[in-house]
Amino acid sequence: MSSGKNARYNRFSGGPSTLHTPDIATGVRGTPWTRMETTFGPAFSAVTTITKADGSSTYKQHRRTPSSSSTLAYSPRDEEDSMPPISTPRRSDSAISVRSLHSESSMSLRSTFSLPEEEEEPEPLVFAEQPSVKLCCQLCCSVFKDPVITTCGHTFCRRCALKSAASPSPVHSVSAAGGGGPWAHSGQAQDVDEQSKKCPADSAKLTVVVSNIAVAEQIGELSIHCRHGCRAAGVGKPPVFEVDPRGCPFTIKLSARKDHESSCDYRPVRCPNNPNCPPLLKMNLEAHLKECEHIKCPHSKCTFIGNQDTYETHLETCRFEGLKEFLQQTDDRFHEMHVALAQKDQEIAFLRSMLGKLSEKIDQLEKSLELKFDVLDENQSKLSEDLMEFRRDASMLNDELSHINARLNMGILGSYDPQQIFKCKGTFVGHQGPVWCLCVYSMGDLLFSGSSDKTIKVWDTCTTYKCQKTLEGHDGIVLALCIQGCKLYSGSADCTIIVWDIQNLQKVNTIRAHDNPVCTLVSSHNMLFSGSLKAIKVWDIVGTELKLKKELTGLNHWVRALVAAQSYLYSGSYQTIKTSGGSVYSIAVTNHHIVCGTYENLIHVWDIESKEQVRTLTGHVGTVYALAVISTPDQTKVFSASYDRSLRVWSMDNMICTQTLLRHQGSVTALAVSRGRLFSGAVDSTVKVWTC
Repeated sequence: MSSGKNARYNRFSGGPSTLHTPDIATGVRGTPWTRMETTFGPAFSAVTTITKADGSSTYKQHRRTPSSSSTLAYSPRDEEDSMPPISTPRRSDSAISVRSLHSESSMSLRSTFSLPEEEEEPEPLVFAEQPSVKLCCQLCCSVFKDPVITTCGHTFCRRCALKSAASPSPVHSVSAAGGGGPWAHSGQAQDVDEQSKKCPADSAKLTVVVSNIAVAEQIGELSIHCRHGCRAAGVGKPPVFEVDPRGCPFTIKLSARKDHESSCDYRPVRCPNNPNCPPLLKMNLEAHLKECEHIKCPHSKCTFIGNQDTYETHLETCRFEGLKEFLQQTDDRFHEMHVALAQKDQEIAFLRSMLGKLSEKIDQLEKSLELKFDVLDENQSKLSEDLMEFRRDASMLNDELSHINARLNMGILGSYDPQQIFKCKGTFVGHQGPVWCLCVYSMGDLLFSGSSDKTIKVWDTCTTYKCQKTLEGHDGIVLALCIQGCKLYSGSADCTIIVWDIQNLQKVNTIRAHDNPVCTLVSSHNMLFSGSLKAIKVWDIVGTELKLKKELTGLNHWVRALVAAQSYLYSGSYQTIKTSGGSVYSIAVTNHHIVCGTYENLIHVWDIESKEQVRTLTGHVGTVYALAVISTPDQTKVFSASYDRSLRVWSMDNMICTQTLLRHQGSVTALAVSRGRLFSGAVDSTVKVWTC
């Protein structure tokens, strides 16, 4: 075995192990002049070198199979193993016999793990000079075949890398014969899965990245013997090849192998006259044809068979020779007809393909037409629904006007002032999502708005009427805003409450308040109340900190509304109203009444003293999301915002709707009042300002 081969195995085994063994030929134990060196390599292979007393060396290659004890034991019976030994060159000093260990390891793995791969016959590969170790794969120990670079930076055969990455994880529990003997390798007990799936150099996972073109070009420059100058050295599998002194004497580059072998004079060929003739070499074909006894007459009807001499004589007397010209013309005519028929077949195939394309185009047009009809029907249906909605709104407005006229005629409208008409004076635009909450800081004429875009915008409502700053910090929708002193508190769907300093508009603290989104916030008596799913938490405000004081439970569902007034906390949730009003979405408290908006489009009014329901206000055709109150010495007005995109103004003196405001393009979700002005936020991402 060459030193380069030993060096390649020793990189995996840590060096050969020199052991004294019984004499193989005589069986005498303890002979000091017999030495055995066992070298372990990858792909379950090992090589044993036995040096006898007379100086001769014998090489044995062993194939290891996965087992629970990866111990390799050697016995004298290995001399009779069917595995062929690694042979030395037989032809010249420059000829090196190379055996592909990759094929052997692949066969062993496939038989052990039952991989569905077909066996491939290895090509004869005998190098004229020993290839560099750097051009050998660490997995199969042979020269690279289609080298690729893996993610670990090393180069392997593409087949080795792909098979290693796809190899299963076996469960092995069979021990090798003689396990634990003196010939066992200490580092051999390694799982097959680890060895077959990872790089043997750094144990990284094998994944093909790109072909190694540079190494492939180097391998293509190696000189090899023509395959027709090689022969099998044994009957083992995979076979070992050596130089055949009777074969092709040429050495060629590996990259030019196919070009040479296709025209090699030593290439086996068959006699064109009779397949039963013995196999020939290409260089002997011409001489054989002169002596071949199986030459046939060129005329298919003639039954003559003979050699070259009789063939020439036969042509002079062959009765078909006189018809040669006629037969040639007939063959030409048949050929022309065959060509014409093939052309017609092509034309027919072309027409069929065109017909198929036309059919496909017709099908596409039909589908497109059906789709357009569907869109037309959908648009028509949508227009019909919009028309019905407009008619319903018109009917609602007419009913409201009739109701107001009736009250005017009856003289019971009270102090209704036609000048108290609210009009839209402007629109704040800037949010990138629906506006869900509003809060006014009256000392600085600032309006805060929270949105689905996870931000809070600060609007100047006195001088510039522009956005002064955008506050960012929440990871979810901003659902609630509240002011206590010079601090702004914001609740979000991210279950937190953030404390902001209004003077410098900076975040000063973040509190993980609930396990669910914070839906509403309200403050009173230096306390902050936060509503979430089935719970209300009471917090003591200590500077920028919030100290949990108490948690109020017993609610049925989400707490969407909280109001603190006159030392009382009013909360709204699911089924908190014993009428048919549904869930409470909004609450407002006046000097004399408690007002709440519900999911069922209704507004319920209770007396604040007796807690008795005094009126149910109707008019909205959608959920009442928000309520706000403006009180003057003369009158009290309640504003309601609804899913139906409208705002309504209610006079609490006579419990009637005095005005309907329609300017938003989406559901109105939030209300805030300051200095006689009304601010409304909606799903259309805008905030509108209303004044008298």
